[in-house]
Amino acid sequence: MSRTRVKDLLNHTGEDVTLKGWLYNRRSSKKFHFVLLRDGSGIVQCIVTKAEMDEEAFEAIGKIPYESAIEIRGKANADERSPGGVEIHASAVDVISEAEEYPISKQEHGPDFLLSHRHLWLRSKKQVAIMHIRNEVLKTIRDDMHERGFHCIDAPVFTPNSCEGTSTLFEVDYFDDEKAYLTQSGQLYMEAAAMALGDVYCLGPTFRAEKSKTRRHLTEFWMFEPEMAFAGIDEVMDLAEAMLQKIATNVLENCQADLEVLERDTDQLRKALAPFPRISYSEAVERLNDEGHPFEWGGDLGAPDETKISSWFDTPVMVHRYPEAVKAFYMKRDPEDSRVALGVDVLAPEGYGEIIGGGQREECLETLLGRINEHELDPEDFAWYLDLRRYGSVPHGGFGLGVERTVCWLAGIEHVRECIPFPRMLYRIYP
Repeated sequence: MSRTRVKDLLNHTGEDVTLKGWLYNRRSSKKFHFVLLRDGSGIVQCIVTKAEMDEEAFEAIGKIPYESAIEIRGKANADERSPGGVEIHASAVDVISEAEEYPISKQEHGPDFLLSHRHLWLRSKKQVAIMHIRNEVLKTIRDDMHERGFHCIDAPVFTPNSCEGTSTLFEVDYFDDEKAYLTQSGQLYMEAAAMALGDVYCLGPTFRAEKSKTRRHLTEFWMFEPEMAFAGIDEVMDLAEAMLQKIATNVLENCQADLEVLERDTDQLRKALAPFPRISYSEAVERLNDEGHPFEWGGDLGAPDETKISSWFDTPVMVHRYPEAVKAFYMKRDPEDSRVALGVDVLAPEGYGEIIGGGQREECLETLLGRINEHELDPEDFAWYLDLRRYGSVPHGGFGLGVERTVCWLAGIEHVRECIPFPRMLYRIYP
């Protein structure tokens, strides 16, 4: 008999099925074992009746260690009271691999212990639910980009120079005493690809050597970065809004059980399906000060400032046209106000902060050269990037979406370290 996944059991009610997975939990009495089997797609309860098997086999089932790999054969019965609407009436339970005593017991453990056992912590119900949501986010991005006609272009992980500032680069030894750096962003390469293919994106790991221990920071994280030729700041904001709404819609529709496991308030997520407010940085600063939250125009918004701004709205909010001094050299200045750049950050509600940052790029060669000099960068390091302005330059723009921060918001999780399979942080690179 072929193996049936737990998530597919509703399609096999009334049938004999074979399940393969791991022993998640068990309750026993003199006459019954209630065995919970998990297989990665879900958890199902299997009832083992003493009257239907020999005594030795029944006793052995009551001693199987947790997280042992097992195979259960039996009939799938519809039961509205059971998780997933199905319960298995087991006829046989076989051990594929008996586990040693499981180090993550039912007692409470601190974050350091759990992170040191991340390879096992991933098996817990809550962590599996978060990974399901992460998978849905990544699938939605790829599917939506394909439907929109965007091309997936893989950006290099090794780069010869900085994209977001030299202070947060991871330096590595390359060949012949040459230095290379782990990428901070695939954006510059997406700009090159956009000049070849029009609408492109990359989706992969990026690295920031920030010595930060906040709940929003990882040293290795995944970014989705679309780039569009013949596009300005408004098109960038339109795509960012549409993408986040599509992601929220699909998570609400396809991850209902996972959101229930996480006790996520789905009414809050549904509010994200409404149009996103768009306010300028200057408007935000004025309102902050009016409400007794002192903030000087010209500074970059910090986490407390973002939290205050996001508290004004139920949906994500777009803050655009930041002071050009706090944005990267490649950001185009507003023709109507040279003090500000045509950039935008999307702040998630409920205090989750920035999940998207992007904007329109500077397409003029002379202006971009001036920016490079202002930032005391070596034009030779960006020779190829400047070539993009020499040969058919056009207005273009895009953004970067932090996958972990987005998952953190959708799942209602406190810290981004739970939103990536194996987190890398300031003091953690194991396992």
